[in-house]
Amino acid sequence: MKTGIYLSYSGLGANLIHLAYCHQVAKKYGPVTIITLCKNLKEALADDPLIENVFYLDKFTKKFFDIFKLGKILRKFNFENLLIFYPSLRIYLAAKIAGIKNIYSYKFYKKKNLHLIKTAKLFTEKTLNITNSPTETKFYIKKERLDKIKSEIKNDYFKIVLGVGSSGPTTRWGSKNFSNLVNNLNKIGKYFFLILCGPNEKEIENEITSNLENDNFMTLSDKKIYDVLPYLCASDMYVGNDSFGSHVISQSGKKSIVFLLDAPKAYTDYSKNHFRLVPDGYNIEEITHGTNADPNLISVEKVIETINKLKN
Repeated sequence: MKTGIYLSYSGLGANLIHLAYCHQVAKKYGPVTIITLCKNLKEALADDPLIENVFYLDKFTKKFFDIFKLGKILRKFNFENLLIFYPSLRIYLAAKIAGIKNIYSYKFYKKKNLHLIKTAKLFTEKTLNITNSPTETKFYIKKERLDKIKSEIKNDYFKIVLGVGSSGPTTRWGSKNFSNLVNNLNKIGKYFFLILCGPNEKEIENEITSNLENDNFMTLSDKKIYDVLPYLCASDMYVGNDSFGSHVISQSGKKSIVFLLDAPKAYTDYSKNHFRLVPDGYNIEEITHGTNADPNLISVEKVIETINKLKN
């Protein structure tokens, strides 16, 4: 019985938020195929035994009249079941055209104020007829890949992934803050830092590393997602912007400190390993897309205090 899951999200983090629900579906029907708008998800889930395949859909995702082309694509998978984690009449009709027997979808006209975690959880429970579907899961990575990385980095140091990149400038804590954080932490303990950002964010990386006083760091911007993952899973903690690295590390059972400057808390509500820092003077319930809070209102001292508390 072939089962597919449709995730209508382009960001890697948004897709990984749904990983727990993909695993629940796979536990009932067997390994699943994910249809996604995220070009990096296949690399990220390459070691996951519950994911049979990941198909990147880079066309036919916008216009209503593309439903026939999308239906033709879906037909190729011979799905008996398709779970659509998005309110879209267009995708539902495409699945009908594809001849899929069992189609489950969010309510079509509930896009406004869609809570990614609560909606996905309730949808999974209702569709699978289960109670209390978990919101977090285990991120899979092959042991030999993890062991190889552990042998390369200093295991007697506390390893922190610094998530310095993000989806846009309004969600970033700032290069100066990160370099000050590293320099101050190095004065009080033995740390090793893995600087995480995308290949198009090397300017941010360079601004940080040029102001570091020690060389106890590694940059990850030149590595593909598949090669970055073992470094994240081998670390001890995540500290940084709301980005995919925080989701990988939190679902690896490690503490993840996330700065919420311009992203709603819903993105990090699902895991007990997420610890959110918001700018001074703001309530976490107030932070959302468009808040554009001053990143300097999260002080370096506050971040160090939080690291020490969670580390101990």
